[in-house]
Amino acid sequence: MAYKMCREFIEPLKSGDKLEFKLGDESAGAFSVAELPNSDAVLLLVIHRHDTLRAGVSFESHVFADLQNPQVAIIDTYKGKAGAQARILDAKLANQSRSEELRYGSVIAVNPGVYEVELSGQDGETKARHELVALSHQSYVVLRTGLEAQAGVSFPQELVVFPASNQDLLKSYASGITASLTLVTLATSITMSLHGK
Repeated sequence: MAYKMCREFIEPLKSGDKLEFKLGDESAGAFSVAELPNSDAVLLLVIHRHDTLRAGVSFESHVFADLQNPQVAIIDTYKGKAGAQARILDAKLANQSRSEELRYGSVIAVNPGVYEVELSGQDGETKARHELVALSHQSYVVLRTGLEAQAGVSFPQELVVFPASNQDLLKSYASGITASLTLVTLATSITMSLHGK
């Protein structure tokens, strides 16, 4: 998979399974599955660079519960000195001040609807913006990506939102549905496992 690429895999997992990752022919690291819930769930696994110097990796993971409301995990994988804050706002009210801060390493529930996720730097300048179409019973991830490499290639700060749901599907839930910024923090249980090099 290429940088910033996200994919869904439907694979049965059990406790003790190990997922191994490679960069070309070289091992990049392995993620061990410790515990799994008794009911169906979605495992989010993010692999990212450990630091700005070496190519070793870290993992972030979260198990999404089966909830009616859309759930959004907010993860910061950026490596570098630049600070940035993520916010979520109603897409239809994007020019107004109605927005909520998104804490990295947390999971929130939102109402179905169309949102904008915005990344603002310490200077107040918008660094990135991305649409989030939130559907019922769906799990999403918002990633802050980028790298200020001490050696090799650097990448700018960007936002990745996955999956990209179709806005037309909102009409099947109810006509005239509007997004609401009633955010509920579900967990701060995004965990990091350092099995990389």
